[in-house]
Amino acid sequence: MPIIRVRNAWKRFGPIVAVAGIDLDVDEGECFGLLGPNGAGKTSLIRMVIAASPLSGGSIWVDSSNVTKEPRHIKANIGVVPQEENLDPDLTVLQNLITFARYFDIPRTEAKKRALANLQLFELDGRQKAKVDELSGGMKRRLLIARALINQPRLLILDEPTVGLDPQAKHLVWQKLRSFKDQGVTLLLCTQNMEEAWYLCDRVAIMNEGKVIDTGQPQELLAKYGGKRVLEARPHPEARDFVLQELTQAGVEWQAVEDTLYIFQDSHQVLEGNLLEVLNVLSQHIPTLEDVFLRLTGRSLRE
Repeated sequence: MPIIRVRNAWKRFGPIVAVAGIDLDVDEGECFGLLGPNGAGKTSLIRMVIAASPLSGGSIWVDSSNVTKEPRHIKANIGVVPQEENLDPDLTVLQNLITFARYFDIPRTEAKKRALANLQLFELDGRQKAKVDELSGGMKRRLLIARALINQPRLLILDEPTVGLDPQAKHLVWQKLRSFKDQGVTLLLCTQNMEEAWYLCDRVAIMNEGKVIDTGQPQELLAKYGGKRVLEARPHPEARDFVLQELTQAGVEWQAVEDTLYIFQDSHQVLEGNLLEVLNVLSQHIPTLEDVFLRLTGRSLRE
């Protein structure tokens, strides 16, 4: 049974539509990823799921509770790692966790016990007396996750949890998140890191312009959209129209970014010699989830 059910959810900010009629299910015990470029609607959707922003239309249930009717119940039973750092700079590392535990009516003795355990889990126990401003950016991200676990939630929602982390800290966080999932915690992960999504997620939804383009296991989406090989090539300027016409007639998918073509070849598609003669092949590689992401959402810069 889904722990999160989203039905025809809309979010509008005046004339701007951030989320446009999304349907989505997140199953209990899985790691579900929301992938999309800036402005795709991922954070807006998450804020509606955690009852931090009202819906403009549709409905969302979290663990059988309606977010519109039971926001306090939902907030009490989930853990949230926000994209923006919002730790209290006037408190120490340990005090940040103990103070946060008050929102859940956790007795102080139990709160301190959980806080110390969470700090040890994320290798922050040696900094428990430090102020937040004394921490590195990576330590702050790890502290945010430790804080989100203070109420021992069944559902953990993470918005770009490893942004700014060095490789060692990133892999530490990934390992901990996988261990939480193994213990039955459901993870809803909003990320632009395709390696992170591939490593952690059982299923992903690729979003663009407020809509879900497709949903599935990363391997399924790669097989569906990736092809067998991706070529990055530049056609000779005088032959550009010829190249595009030949690719289209052959049923070969491609994307153009200025003077560069990204060509998605299936196993049965072979570029003929006369076509290769007017193409300067810059690189070729086996497709990845990032290629799928760029193919579905485009390669143009988003602001």
